[in-house]
Amino acid sequence: MSEFITVTRVEDLKPGQVEVFEVEDEFVAVANIDGEFCAFADACTHDDGPLVEGELEDRVVTCPRHGARFDVCTGEALSLPAVVPLSTYEVRVVDGEVQVRVEE
Repeated sequence: MSEFITVTRVEDLKPGQVEVFEVEDEFVAVANIDGEFCAFADACTHDDGPLVEGELEDRVVTCPRHGARFDVCTGEALSLPAVVPLSTYEVRVVDGEVQVRVEE
């Protein structure tokens, strides 16, 4: 089983902001949704485009390439051309540190 890895501090990831971190050889995007932290694969399931370059509005990120939309907390694909959900990862906050666990 994987361990939680600290990726950033709470104060360094402002509400509405998303950043990518390398966690156990995976590129994981972490979004701050009004104080709730969600982690998801930074690759559109339609064409592997980098989602961190897209627009984040509430819990929804829009892929900058073809406009596919995803719920960043559940991974659900919300619009075509994507039909496959994103991988999401467990997140916790401990002593002001945002930690992510990528299952093996």
